[in-house]
Amino acid sequence: MSEQQSVMPAIFIGHGSPGNILEDNPATRMWESLASEFDTPKGIVCVSAHWYIKGTAVTANENPRTIHDFGGFPQIMYEMQYPAPGSQALANHIVALLEEEDARLDSSWGFDHGTWCVLSKVYPNADIPVVQLSIDRTQSNEYHFNVGKKLSALREQGYLILGSGNIVHNLGVMNWGARGTTYPWAQRFGDYIRDAVINDTPEHAINYLAFGPEAQQSVPSPDHYLPLLYVLGARKPADKVAFKSQYCEYGSLDMTTIVLS
Repeated sequence: MSEQQSVMPAIFIGHGSPGNILEDNPATRMWESLASEFDTPKGIVCVSAHWYIKGTAVTANENPRTIHDFGGFPQIMYEMQYPAPGSQALANHIVALLEEEDARLDSSWGFDHGTWCVLSKVYPNADIPVVQLSIDRTQSNEYHFNVGKKLSALREQGYLILGSGNIVHNLGVMNWGARGTTYPWAQRFGDYIRDAVINDTPEHAINYLAFGPEAQQSVPSPDHYLPLLYVLGARKPADKVAFKSQYCEYGSLDMTTIVLS
């Protein structure tokens, strides 16, 4: 890495279905071109919707396992591996940054599909160290945003901050017969959050339930939404905002990616 390397971005990726790993679609094509827009990171810190536990933990494995945390997909997906290295040094650094949050090292987890299904497209060579940071399900939205603030310093040290989830994620009402559709309520909530990002009013994203009943409909469980708050917390005053793959699937699965750089 060059000593003159620019500040790395903070990116929230709408990851959608694990099946995207097998597809060529607007989102995956964007993922495949994303890395060309920035310097190669020294490492990646990923906050995935799928490590939603009690406590703040950081993967400390030198060779994290690929976790196939899904069901009903083609067998080939269960055979896929993403052999990127971990980083004990980066994990220790994050634990030190998050001392007040009682962050701990963890050797039991690895790369869940919110991480490896995306990174397999963005960095297919799997040659960049990756650590995952858990989402503490017992904490407030403000807590997650403030953790992102502390992670922001890593961007100047060559590390990419990546949140992986979905702004709107309601599997229970998905219209499986109409992939290219968006429910009006999902559009309205998505626009509300995108406006909060454009206007740099993170309090609207933190207190998203103030939007009303359509917020609860869009986010019936916060696990997929919360990675966005880490990315917004890691935002810097000079960051520009770019929205990519700004569309919904099956009515209620928002694929929007947000790049802060």
